[in-house]
Amino acid sequence: MPNRTQAPEPLADPLAEANQPSSLLVQFGPDKALQLDSGAVLEHWQIAYQTYGTLNASRSNAVLVCHALTGDQYVASRNPVTGKGGWWTAMIGPGKPIDTDRFFIICANVLGGCMGTTGPASTNPATGKPWGLSFPMVTIRDMVRAQAHLVDSLGIDSLFCVAGGSMGGMQVLQWAASYPTRVFSALPLATAAKHSAQNIAFHEVGRQAVMADPDWRQGRYLDEGTRPSKGLSVARMGAHITYLSEPALHRKFGRKLQERSAPTFTFDADFQVESYLRHQGVSFVERFDANSYLYVTRAMDYFDLADDHDGVLAKAFTGTRTRFCVASFTSDWLFPTADSRAIVHALNAAGASVSFVELESDKGHDAFLLEEPNLFATTRGFIGAAARARGI
Repeated sequence: MPNRTQAPEPLADPLAEANQPSSLLVQFGPDKALQLDSGAVLEHWQIAYQTYGTLNASRSNAVLVCHALTGDQYVASRNPVTGKGGWWTAMIGPGKPIDTDRFFIICANVLGGCMGTTGPASTNPATGKPWGLSFPMVTIRDMVRAQAHLVDSLGIDSLFCVAGGSMGGMQVLQWAASYPTRVFSALPLATAAKHSAQNIAFHEVGRQAVMADPDWRQGRYLDEGTRPSKGLSVARMGAHITYLSEPALHRKFGRKLQERSAPTFTFDADFQVESYLRHQGVSFVERFDANSYLYVTRAMDYFDLADDHDGVLAKAFTGTRTRFCVASFTSDWLFPTADSRAIVHALNAAGASVSFVELESDKGHDAFLLEEPNLFATTRGFIGAAARARGI
């Protein structure tokens, strides 16, 4: 008999996903209007999300996972645009630290994103056209407000855990500050309570690369049938370097040439690392909206949790009963250990229950997404202890 192979599932159109995502979706009207930090109000908006596992009868086992800058709601399942598996399957699944046999996991696309939650690529109901740059600016706190509406719609009063790394970790901290009675435990990884000047600078370079592309068209590229692919690709290439470490780049690429025995003496991608970065840029453009990149990077830039509390970070956590586990990585120069220590010191000053670990890794900022046995052991121990305290 002939061998039969299942045909690959067709990929979704990324432009269509902005309004009609392949994932679960909740739409809100004027009775649930979203007030933003900028002063703007979204009267009609939606949030796209995925869930994994089963919510228990007491609704006490829900884990909210917050994604990083270029992530999405497909944390542990196939992405319909790329066809690739979930971005945190190392951490989430049956028998894994965030165990889908034990917990009910929720992951939502952030406000301002491009995978179904309202953002600049979404249709503005007032005009019938994409929002583009007429979309109001959003903050990390706005993203968390939107997630709180989602959690409410699911009938969940208290989350067992809120977890995430990088920008996801910022959301974790904002959840703990904004809704302390709704967060039993918090797991902020490789993150900071404010965005540094250096990181703002990196983001600005990326945004300028996008806006310098003639096809950006002052943000109106969707109306005019173009895409600033070159600018967004360069932005992604620059950002991707910051997620890695020099040892990781050297180990993987060194100065090895790409499919050639000698330099070409041109500006072709002679080195493997050049080819790798170009591939990262091209693949990113295929799945991410350029204006969303502008908005979400800006949201990170504006994040300063202490600034919202008279400049004293500890005040953000005054009286909290949330259990925290903060983790950093030795080779992460984008969000170095000093940022995590500042969070821990503030939590200690607020009298919070907090554990902290700096994990040895040469994989850079992206280590929280990768196979890191020490991270798994740390998170498994923290989540297990918190679950016992929760009685689940």
